[in-house]
Amino acid sequence: MSSERAAEDNQQVWDVVVVGAGPAGASAAHAAACTGRRVLLLEKAELPRYKTCGGGIIGPSRDSLPPGFDLPLRDRVHAVTFSLNGRLARTRRSKNMLFGLINRPEFDARLVESAKDAGATVRTGVTVSRVEQHGVEVPDRRTVAVVLGDGEVVLARSVIGADGSAGRIGAHVGVKLDQVDLGLEAEIPVPPPVAEDWAGRVLIDWGPIPGSYGWVFPKGDTLTVGVISARGEGAATKRYLEDFIGRLGLAGFEPSISSGHLTRCRADDSPLSRGRVLVCGDAAGLLEPWTREGISFALRSGRLAGEWAVRVSEAHDAVDARRQALNYAFAIKAGLGVEMGVGRQMLKVFSRRPGLMHAAVTGFRPAWQAFAKITRGTTTLAEIVRTHSVARRALEAMDRG
Repeated sequence: MSSERAAEDNQQVWDVVVVGAGPAGASAAHAAACTGRRVLLLEKAELPRYKTCGGGIIGPSRDSLPPGFDLPLRDRVHAVTFSLNGRLARTRRSKNMLFGLINRPEFDARLVESAKDAGATVRTGVTVSRVEQHGVEVPDRRTVAVVLGDGEVVLARSVIGADGSAGRIGAHVGVKLDQVDLGLEAEIPVPPPVAEDWAGRVLIDWGPIPGSYGWVFPKGDTLTVGVISARGEGAATKRYLEDFIGRLGLAGFEPSISSGHLTRCRADDSPLSRGRVLVCGDAAGLLEPWTREGISFALRSGRLAGEWAVRVSEAHDAVDARRQALNYAFAIKAGLGVEMGVGRQMLKVFSRRPGLMHAAVTGFRPAWQAFAKITRGTTTLAEIVRTHSVARRALEAMDRG
């Protein structure tokens, strides 16, 4: 069956199909649609929908948003209180905004609207059961079949997987993961006096479990309170969250939502594509290993995936498609991959010496300035380590123990 025959049967062949409408998928769909290609964005949930996420929008996230995007900020952060498992609290302040805070349902829905405005077609309430690049559902070698849960087949010249770290597309590509963490979070409505006390300020608490930390992010009349640590420490992580909320004096307020999720980081040798299928965001295991920050990685990798998927869709044979997919992988590894490498080093150091990290960021002005620059997006942790020999030597020394 040829692609022309498929068209005769009114089965449209899309240039790019994106699976998953989170920040990575919406960013990918927007980038691909801006080129004028036929783009379909599939999402299993109805939008807007809740996602477990702190909702911090740092500089790299803001800089990766579509042009003219109206960022729905719930608060603007100018101060950070750091504590070491509830002790030695110290607040550092900045005249300029460090980062913004959003609610994911609203933020994600607006990103999808931006993709639609760019020309993408969006279908929600659609489950993808598998993708096929060979077999009876595939009309030719330039086409990928996306098989939906109800048996419908959607044809595409290229596919982007942005359906999360446990999604179907990552499994098809063969994504390998080497770090899995458990995040627990509560959305806690608070009365006006409590909300006013937190306005413009977040709390970061270096936790009692190696590699763990907690956060309080204010969003108007609600505080997002959460903790994260390595998977396998479920009971201890739950106790940490309960103790954390209790120490903050918030135990008397009933959460509107209590949730949890797993974050997963890719292994260095994990693939980012298979044939005409690319993965980005959580589906590719792309996030910062130390902080587990994922929104900026989702937006940046999504945009790259959208741009390179267009090139894959134009490839007339498997060799050219493979070349374009490898170019996408190179772009990811040269940027986000380098940042992840430094993040892994930071996590090792932090897991062994959280007190040292706390002392540095609260008592050593250059460390605080570096934190502020990273959150604003004027530099990255990898860039600081690369360009400042003192920082590089200090990290290497701490990494050696």
